[in-house]
Amino acid sequence: MTTQTKYFDLHTHGIGYLSNIREVTPKKGKPFLSCDITAISGSSDAIQYTKFGCNVVGAEAEKLVRKCQDAVAREDKVLISFVLGDLWYDTYPISKGERAGQTGVMLKSRLLRIKMVKVGDNIVYREEPRRTTEQPEAQQ
Repeated sequence: MTTQTKYFDLHTHGIGYLSNIREVTPKKGKPFLSCDITAISGSSDAIQYTKFGCNVVGAEAEKLVRKCQDAVAREDKVLISFVLGDLWYDTYPISKGERAGQTGVMLKSRLLRIKMVKVGDNIVYREEPRRTTEQPEAQQ
């Protein structure tokens, strides 16, 4: 008898702007790459924005985020199509502005995959379509 753990993944797919790319060094544990994504949703005439703080965990995603560092530092618009996993929230004390003294909430996630990168008006990366087991073999 085999005991196999089953996992149920909650993935968020979207498109948004990449910003605040940084290396985080925790007190315990190894350093990791982090970034913010401001996701876009809603109709084009009433766009809504949702900000995610992301730990970059996918190897290819990490390479792509690092390649975008210079463009983000120049404040170029970097638009990405992304896949996030393991969504959670974090609270923090607000120390400045009108809301000083209140508690803020930040959505957090793990950046698993980047499917497209657009810097300014130029698409600089597009993921190759993934082949699944459901797709039939090419007929010869």
